[in-house]
Amino acid sequence: MNVSTRMTRLAACLGAVALAAGCATGEMGQGGRTAVGAGTGAALGAGLGALIGDSSRAAAIGAGIGAVAGGIAGYNWSGVKNDVEQSGAASLGVDVTEMPDGTLRVNIPSNVSFDTGKYDLKPELTPVLDSVARALVQHPELRAKAIGHTDSTGTAQVNQTLSVNRANAVTNYLNARGVDRSRLMSEGRGPNNPVADNSTAEGRAMNRRVELYLYAVQQ
Repeated sequence: MNVSTRMTRLAACLGAVALAAGCATGEMGQGGRTAVGAGTGAALGAGLGALIGDSSRAAAIGAGIGAVAGGIAGYNWSGVKNDVEQSGAASLGVDVTEMPDGTLRVNIPSNVSFDTGKYDLKPELTPVLDSVARALVQHPELRAKAIGHTDSTGTAQVNQTLSVNRANAVTNYLNARGVDRSRLMSEGRGPNNPVADNSTAEGRAMNRRVELYLYAVQQ
């Protein structure tokens, strides 16, 4: 793709994002925060795909879960993020990151979440999930979605089922800690969204994960 073509596609991308944002925004009325709809994240992901030549990877980078559920732009995650980090997340390798689409991602690696081929939660992870459950109970505007991922070894069917079961294990735990089922979602993506090279042991370990996204909705 030459420079001229890239610039043309970039302009189209920015136009699509602006249009989506304009169609999807609305004032909350308190604090001046704005509700951003699903279209913005989806458009951004599609535009990145046009630029880097990998639409599925770009969608994961640009949209997060924005294409599934809108969030509140500029939501203050500092208290929730601090509570999750203080629960021992960092020492376990659990990464807590504010995403471009307004969500808070809690990335749970396989070494502290599940044994190989299993979907029973490891005990060392429960303090982290307890802190997430507390945040959800204390903040009724928050929702959560767990997305399970696997590496590329094994059959597609086995990996898909495993990724769904692992995502469900996380949301089931949160539900058992008092979070209403209507505020929880889960999804399995098997090996379809790798973040590292599946040809190496280190890369496969990084790809075996559950991503737990927290997002706020307009009340």
